[in-house]
Amino acid sequence: MTASETIKQTVTANDVVLFMKGTKTMPQCGFSSRVAGVLNFMGVEFQDVNVLADEEIRQGIKDYSDWPTIPQLYVKGEFVGGCDIITEMTLSGELDTLFAENGISYDKDAADKIREANA
Repeated sequence: MTASETIKQTVTANDVVLFMKGTKTMPQCGFSSRVAGVLNFMGVEFQDVNVLADEEIRQGIKDYSDWPTIPQLYVKGEFVGGCDIITEMTLSGELDTLFAENGISYDKDAADKIREANA
C-alpha cells in the first residue's frame, strides 16, 4: 500500500485523525502538543499518527492535503487545518460547531474553559 493509500484509509476509517510529530500521550513538538492537548482536554476520541515513525507518511500527508506543515487535523475525512487554524477555531467556537455538526463527542464545558483561559 502506498503512503497516500494508507493516509486515505486512516482518515476515512476514523472520525477524527491527527497527523502529528509524536503521539497523543508523548508529542514531539510544541505545535503537535498544542493540538493534541486541545483534543485531549475537550475529551475528543482521536486517532494519532506519528509522522516521525514513517518518512513516507511524513511527506505523504503534506502531498495529500497540499499543506506544508504538521500537525494536520482531519474530521470525517476532511482536512481541517494545522495548529494555528485549530487554535483559532477553538477560541472562536468554530471547532465546537464542527464537532457538533459531525456527531463528534466532545466536552462543551472544557471547550468553554479553554476560551475563558484565553479571553
